[in-house]
Amino acid sequence: MHNFRMLLAIFTACILMYTGVVVSTHGWNLFPVFFGELAALTWSGQFNLDFTCFLILSGIWTAWRHGFSRWGIVLGVAGFFGGMLFLAPYLVFASYKEQGDMAGVLLGVNRPVG
Repeated sequence: MHNFRMLLAIFTACILMYTGVVVSTHGWNLFPVFFGELAALTWSGQFNLDFTCFLILSGIWTAWRHGFSRWGIVLGVAGFFGGMLFLAPYLVFASYKEQGDMAGVLLGVNRPVG
């Protein structure tokens, strides 16, 4: 579990640094570039579409993990828009809350009792 948490911390740090460099170089102009590549039907666009599907799945899983409660839906939206910058710290938090039990981390409130 320690190695998994460290990997998530490394993901977070790397993406924060990379994002900082991109924002300082190109500004916050993400959406026109992102959707422009999709509209152009390029390989970058294909990657963006694939990535968007992963973001949707991440958001739905996060909301489902919380039983689609209000809080779960808020977290799901944060997961969709936040990507790995949301998901990695969320999984670290969940791993501590579930005391390292991966079934609890993955299933949340949907975990069978018993």
